[in-house]
Amino acid sequence: MTMTPRALLLIALAGGLSACASSPSIDRQLGYEIDEGGFGGVTRTNSQIQSGEINATQILATRFAQEVPSTITFAFNSAALTPEAQQILARQADWIRQFPELRFSVYGHADLVGSPAYNKALGKRRAQAVVNFFASQGISRSRLEALVSYGETRPVVATEQPEEANRRTVTTVQGFVHRKGPPLNGKYAAVIWREYVEGATRPHPQNTKLPTQVDPSG
Repeated sequence: MTMTPRALLLIALAGGLSACASSPSIDRQLGYEIDEGGFGGVTRTNSQIQSGEINATQILATRFAQEVPSTITFAFNSAALTPEAQQILARQADWIRQFPELRFSVYGHADLVGSPAYNKALGKRRAQAVVNFFASQGISRSRLEALVSYGETRPVVATEQPEEANRRTVTTVQGFVHRKGPPLNGKYAAVIWREYVEGATRPHPQNTKLPTQVDPSG
């Protein structure tokens, strides 16, 4: 698999960025979970990705599911987005915009009330509603593919009664946008990793001269 420099950097940073976001200490070293306290962590991760030992898409899909809610639900027999659903989708859209190298899939589902054919069409309308929302947020439709409807075939709750948990869409990382570019080797990965760390270093506050205090007593 040939990957662009920016795409592979995303994978090298995936674990470190997520860890830093949840870390109680902002002074913890960037990429500490990837490096595990030793040296050569970035190069090792790069090699594992290139060899197929690490699935890049799976890593980013896991990160997406951990950092934002991936599922929204719908009212009975409806494909309209509720205000709560729109709030969740706005968070998903924020995440998606940060990773222009990635493609996403939206899967539509329905509960078991109604015929299989009707529920399959309903699931498709729900998935399309999500894609339309993402497009309204400035995300290209070319990155939103495989609008699959599972209809009633994959319920969360096994019941033939109306069930909100089953009336849902799920957004997932599908893979990388196919773009032409040079392969990324470990040395170049190390360079861009170093540049990222340098760019993330907090600047020292500039010294400012305090105004001269005047004795009010004169």
